[in-house]
Amino acid sequence: MTNTAEAAWHKILTTADEPSPPERSPLREPFAELVRVAHAEPLLRQLYPWTGMWELHFSRCTETRFTWDIPYIGTLRDGRYYIEGPSRSSPRIAEPDSAQAAVAMVVDRLPPHCGQAFIGNAEELAAYEQARDRR
Repeated sequence: MTNTAEAAWHKILTTADEPSPPERSPLREPFAELVRVAHAEPLLRQLYPWTGMWELHFSRCTETRFTWDIPYIGTLRDGRYYIEGPSRSSPRIAEPDSAQAAVAMVVDRLPPHCGQAFIGNAEELAAYEQARDRR
């Protein structure tokens, strides 16, 4: 795992596990569970994680513009999860009851040759992969 991806996971794990007062979002606990379960999965842990709107995204590169070729997981108010993607315009894939099931669905949909996060942005990763594939 790159130090950059490792540091991003550490930050997300730390903030997701912060105690929340009752007036905070009811999505905090399911989201914290999701982050812990996703981090425990070696295939996802090697990717660069980022969050927004109670969603956990995974990128094959460490800098913006991130890749959008991996489904992402969001939390629902009833404690379930949703899997969408890989892009925002893609239809919803499923609404599983557990973080474990959600993570498994994303792992099943990882792109071929998905591995350790590339240090750089999506354009640099694409150029690297093109050069690699020409060999």
